[in-house]
Amino acid sequence: MIKGIIFDLDGTVIDSMSVWNDVDRNFLLENGITSPSAAVSDQVRKMSVDQAAQFFIDELGIPHTKEYIINRIEELVRIEYEENIQLKPYVTELLGMLDEKGIPYGVATATYKSLAEAVLKRCGIYDRFRFVLTDAEYPKGKKFPDIFIGGAERLGTEPAETLVIEDSLHCVETAVNAGFLTAAVYDEVSSSDSEKLRETADYYIGSLREAEQIINGGM
Repeated sequence: MIKGIIFDLDGTVIDSMSVWNDVDRNFLLENGITSPSAAVSDQVRKMSVDQAAQFFIDELGIPHTKEYIINRIEELVRIEYEENIQLKPYVTELLGMLDEKGIPYGVATATYKSLAEAVLKRCGIYDRFRFVLTDAEYPKGKKFPDIFIGGAERLGTEPAETLVIEDSLHCVETAVNAGFLTAAVYDEVSSSDSEKLRETADYYIGSLREAEQIINGGM
């Protein structure tokens, strides 16, 4: 029986992954790296903001402090979160069902806390979540299970009865290895990992609409 839900934010609750696909490239371009490779974007996508900033310094030789890089990247994406990014389909319907069933839920994300809160407030669903956990609380990011374990503790649930809904393979792998139930949800940006996501997660769904079936025991 599923007693709590931990949602990823980007690519799961909000349609924002294209913003993050572009931001590392734009940041590197303005710092003189004219042809950043796709491999760099793939590596950065799996890092926390703090880890990505250190990677830019250590591996790419960006001549700025980590604090400057973190703040600059936040500036580059802020307007999208505050004005443009929208919810993914069926988010409000799924939250409504969870509220009816009395199943608590929260967000665990690698996104800046200020941006996560801004977009959820603008979309009118911020107050419905028990928590929004970010790198501010868990700087090691989602390659480590701490953020998911912390979420379950706040929900008052055990990992085996907590469903983690994610679109990124490395996050699903972390949650599975920590004993959580997992649902991998399709997002265009992570579609290249679809087969591995199907193999790794307990469930693979095309949209959050199908998450209702999981919670109702129909999948």
